[in-house]
Amino acid sequence: MDLSPANLIVSLIIGSVGFVLWRYGRRQERMPQLLAGVALMGYPYFVASIGWMIAVGVVICAGLWAAIRAGL
Repeated sequence: MDLSPANLIVSLIIGSVGFVLWRYGRRQERMPQLLAGVALMGYPYFVASIGWMIAVGVVICAGLWAAIRAGL
């Protein structure tokens, strides 16, 4: 994990979105939001590049959107 200021800020933003999704999924008992929230909170620890961090976040959010559209 890189400790540059830009990397930390992007990690914080992604983790914050993940926390909000996790809380929403837990309160509403919605599994797609809960799992996407956990994934968004956890993966920034393992991705060093800002570009990859944003790309993985977009993929997780697109998967959440597809799961919601599918009726899960």
